[in-house]
Order: sequence, then structure tokens, then C-alpha cells
Amino acid sequence: MKGITNERFAVIRRSFPFYLCALYLILEVVTIWYLSKGDHPKEVNYFQITADNGVVLHVLKTEPSRISLHSINDNVVKSGANGINGGFFWGNQLLSIAAMDGMPVSGSPKEYGSGWFNVKYARGTIVYDRVTKIVNVQRAASVDDLHISDAAKFWAQGGISMNIKDDSNWYRIAVQEEGLPFPDDERLRSGMVYDNYGELYLVVTSTKCTAEKFRTAIKGSIADGELNEAIFLDGDGSSQLLAGNIELKGDGRPVVQMIAVNGE
Repeated sequence: MKGITNERFAVIRRSFPFYLCALYLILEVVTIWYLSKGDHPKEVNYFQITADNGVVLHVLKTEPSRISLHSINDNVVKSGANGINGGFFWGNQLLSIAAMDGMPVSGSPKEYGSGWFNVKYARGTIVYDRVTKIVNVQRAASVDDLHISDAAKFWAQGGISMNIKDDSNWYRIAVQEEGLPFPDDERLRSGMVYDNYGELYLVVTSTKCTAEKFRTAIKGSIADGELNEAIFLDGDGSSQLLAGNIELKGDGRPVVQMIAVNGE
């Protein structure tokens, strides 16, 4: 009898890793199903893609007219607003342009750290002109450098040029001319992209990758070859997203500014 009991125990012990793995897979499937049923606002088209190079992209697709830029000094998930993190910052000072309708989001015009400047460099900045309804990337050192129809009818989000159509020179421009930090490190990444039809994609990874892998994943996975241009945003622990019940907290840190998607 003792031998039979020992044999049964040995069978259970040998099978335990298998059952544990099966339980893990079941929980993962249930989690993915639950997230896919998330309470996404109707103006936000959220989707997740695993690119051919293994980078997992979380994407919010929306119209440029629905974008607003906010100073939050908090984690994006805690803000309660659907969207992603914005540009670079140090302490409570913005180092990237973040301006709406003639005003920086975190201070006064021409004030350091307010969102009026791309500090140190002329950097890639996505600009939406509310008059012409055109979105484009402009390399600018400050809001004063932007080409817009009306100084009170636009938004501008600074980052670093991704140069989607220039595979030969994008790295040199991003790193040497615009100061992209840690381009070759495996880090969480964020970006802002628009296609040939003017639709916007806010992109955050949940896998760590180099800047090159992030750019490649975006080029191969979003808008079916109809991408126009893009910028890198702040990354690593600052890479954060909220879309209904989809929450990416980065490392939990607060960020100074976010890109929000407005409701109807």
C-alpha cells in the first residue's frame, strides 16, 4: 500500500510543472480576452499588435482634432484620461514642446520648462493646424519656429524625428542632431505617428526594445504601408497608456505631460 501511495505521489510531482504551465496559459488567455472586452471610449480605437520582430505595440488610433495636451504631473493611468505620455522632461520642467492654441501646457509663453521649447535641440514636433486641418512634422526649437495658419488655432507635440521614409539617415538625425537618449538600450518606447490620411496613432510598447526595433515595428505593423511620419516621445518608465481598462504604467513614475484623446 505504501508503495502505491509513493508511486501516486511521484506521478503527481512529475505532472505538477505541466499543470502549472497549463494554468498559466489559461490565465493568460482569460486576461487577454478580458482586456479585449475593455470599456474603450467610442472615439478611441485601441488595438494591440505583435510586430514581426517581437515588439508588442499598444496603439490608440484617433483624429487629430480629438487630441489635447495636458500637464498632469502624475502617472497617465492615474490621470483618468485616455491617452499616452508626452515629451521629455526633467523634474517638473518640460524639455519638449507641448502647446495648444498659443499657450504652453505647463507655464507661460517663452518660459523655460513650460512646453514652449524643445530644449537644447531643434527637434521633430508634430503640429496640427486647426485652420487647414493638416498634420505634419516640423523640426523646431520653440513654438516661435512653427509654421501655422493661426497662432491661436493649433496644437504642437515635441519629440524626436523618426524619419519614417529615410532609412539611411534617420539614426544619425535622431541621435546626433536631435539627441535621442539611449537609442541602443532595450527600453520601453513611446511614439506619435500619422498616416497619409491624417489619422493619428499613439503608440506605446509593453516590451523593451531599441529605438531601431521600435521604428521597424511601427513601419511594419501600422497603417498598412500608409504611414507618413512619426516622432519618438519619452520612453522607458515614462512609457504609459490608458485606454478604458487597458493600463500601462511604465515603472509607475509621474510624468509632467500627456497626450489625451478627447470625447465627443
